[in-house]
Amino acid sequence: MSVFNVVEKFVSINGEGQHAGELAVFIRLRGCNLSCSYCDTRWACTADAPAEEMTETQIVDYVISTGVKRVTLTGGEPLLSPHVIDLLKAFAANPDIFVEIETNGSVDIHPFAAIDNPPAFTLDYKLAGSGMEDKMLLSNFDVLTAKDTVKFVCSDVSELDKVCKIVDDYRISDKCTCLISPVFGRIEPADMVDYLIDHKRNDIRLQLQLHKFIWDPNKRGV
Repeated sequence: MSVFNVVEKFVSINGEGQHAGELAVFIRLRGCNLSCSYCDTRWACTADAPAEEMTETQIVDYVISTGVKRVTLTGGEPLLSPHVIDLLKAFAANPDIFVEIETNGSVDIHPFAAIDNPPAFTLDYKLAGSGMEDKMLLSNFDVLTAKDTVKFVCSDVSELDKVCKIVDDYRISDKCTCLISPVFGRIEPADMVDYLIDHKRNDIRLQLQLHKFIWDPNKRGV
């Protein structure tokens, strides 16, 4: 059995992604290799963040106990957890559980996409405003399928030009869903809508983080 450092586990709605608004069991694993300027889970990224040690069997049993069949595996960066592929295979063995991984775009997803019954990926592309754009692994775009999502979090309207270039260069909208969302409090969503209208981008969808409008933006466990 492998052991994972779980800093949070709870049931809520997905705040973003293809399944925004749907119930999901959130499993947040400790640690991250990036330090984005707008990170809202920095507390979970440190090596000494308080965490509950759980095996893959315990995590799967917890998910089953909730009666909710959708899982959002998040962090930090969940794919950095040692032996996380064991957890994914444990989930994959249960056909009634649908797993979505929120990953930061810097970790190679090829090994995880190759397992039987692989998870869905919500793959971030970190734009310049994050301070982490140079860490992006563009080869990840090669393995995306219709159940996956690429998400661009924008700090400024000017970053949307880069979004369009990446979407076009890698034909991302032909493979999967493309989302843009604002850094909360830094950019007006209406300005992003105007950009989409002006550039006739039918293939890019604006999405706001639902959980930050339903609850306090800094509230945990939602």
